[in-house]
Order: sequence, then C-alpha cells, then structure tokens
Amino acid sequence: MAEQLVIIGSGPAGLTAAIYAARAGLEPVMIEGMERGGQLMITTDVENFPGFPDGIMGPDLMEQIRKQAERFGTRIITSNVTEVDFSQRPFKVWVGQDLYEAESVVISTGASARWLQVPGESRLTGYGVSACATCDGFFFRDKELIVVGGGDSAMEEALFLTKFASKVTVVHRRESFRASTIMSDRVLNHPKIEVLWDTAVEEVYGETVVEGVNLRNTTTDEITNFPTDGVFVAIGHIPNTKIFGDQLDLDDAGYIVTNPGETLTSVEGVFAAGDVTDKVYRQAITAAGIGCQAALDAERWLESVH
Repeated sequence: MAEQLVIIGSGPAGLTAAIYAARAGLEPVMIEGMERGGQLMITTDVENFPGFPDGIMGPDLMEQIRKQAERFGTRIITSNVTEVDFSQRPFKVWVGQDLYEAESVVISTGASARWLQVPGESRLTGYGVSACATCDGFFFRDKELIVVGGGDSAMEEALFLTKFASKVTVVHRRESFRASTIMSDRVLNHPKIEVLWDTAVEEVYGETVVEGVNLRNTTTDEITNFPTDGVFVAIGHIPNTKIFGDQLDLDDAGYIVTNPGETLTSVEGVFAAGDVTDKVYRQAITAAGIGCQAALDAERWLESVH
C-alpha cells in the first residue's frame, strides 16, 4: 500500500511540510537523512525566527519543530534516500534495500557547503579546515583564524569566531562584501576582525594541522604566505539534488525548478521546498513557509486525483 506522502529531508521546510500534512490527515512518512535538521543544526543563536524574542539555539529550534511534527503523527525514518523513481505512480523511494511507495513526494533536501577546492583543503578538513564555525569554533580558543567569503554567512562565521579566537581575518576575493549592510558593518567595526580585500586562498598547508595559507592578490597575482591556526570556508552552498538529476528539471546551478508561485516540480505529484529550490532568500523562515506551501499543494493535488 503506497503512502499518501513521503517527505525527503528534515530541515525547516520538510518539518513544516510534515506538520501541515499530518494535521491534514495525510499520515506523512519523513525520511530525514543521517544529518537531520538541516543547516540550523550547525547554527547557534537564531534571532530572527518569529516567536523567540530572546533568540533560540538552532538545534533547539529544530528539535521543537521535529517534536511538533511527530505529535501530529509524522513517521520519521533516520536514514538517507539512496534512489528515487518518479517515472510513474506510485513513486518509488529507496532507503538502501527498503522501498517506499508514495502517491506524492515533497523534496526538502536543502543545500551543502561549497568548498574552495585548493591543495591541502580536503586533507586538513577536520584538522583546522572547517565549514562550520558553530561546530568547531570552540576548539580554536585564543587562536588566529581566517574566514573565506563575503556574504552574510561569512560575516556570521567571522563574528561568531571572535568569541573564541584572538584574531579573525576575513579573506574576500573582491573589493566589497555581498553581505547585508548590517552584517558588513558589524564585521568592519569589530576590533578583533581584519579584512583582506581582493585576496584568494591558493593553498592550505600544514603537516598534521593547519599552519597557514598561501594567498593570492587578485589584482596583482602576488602570492604571500599567511600563517594561521584555522581556515573557515563560507563561500555558499550546493543544492543536494544529485539523486534527482535524471528525474526532475534542475537549473544550471542544480536547484530544483518549480512552477512560478508554486512548489510543483516538472513531475506532477512531486513538490520541492526550502533551500533545494530557493537560491535567493535561504532563511529558515522562508524555508518553513515554502514547506507549508508544499504540504498544501500536495494535499490539494491528492484531492484532485482521487
């Protein structure tokens, strides 16, 4: 017997979809992935999610939303989807050897950190190279660190690391930040933060841990050596859509294409929500909102075909 709705992914979008779908009586099954909870699991203070005037820790917020989804009857499976087949209904979703059949699907698999792809980076990941300040900042007390990037996430990483580091240097390949004015100003005015403009990381070096980086000036091509204890990479994200590539329409960057103003994908009955389809806003609250849309779209679509 096919499930009415299978939700793939468990960030704010997937969990909100689960809450709405469960309350609508769709008895959703959520395959949340081994890294459950999405990017908020690696976020500390969430100050802009409505309803929490004093802020809330990212993992705490996700745990509360998860409990809410379970309370209304969502069945949650902590595993990764390994393959899908959307060529006919019921749709097929595999978790290893286990097959789930679904009348409708909501995809909310989010996006993952983008890396620099320079020598030494992958070898020293976990040994001074990180893409998550909130996960690893604690280990760099009184150390000197660099943050690579120029968007809001880079600003957030740099500001967070000042709680532990003695000095943070933001390395950005252009001459101005892409980040919002408020975040840029906080970084530029912080006594512990310096900025290297027009600069790119060419190599991360160190025997067993990060000892420094080689930097290239993007206007002169001059290479300089820059000793540092840690490198935090914050240069954007890649949508987690690999397993859907031959099943759904994706754009050039790999994001799932949906109908304008809707969550419906190129396959009727398959919907997408959150950072897997949103490359503009990428906020927890917008992901949650699109998750709500996806559940309502799925509910209405199921009613129309039955």
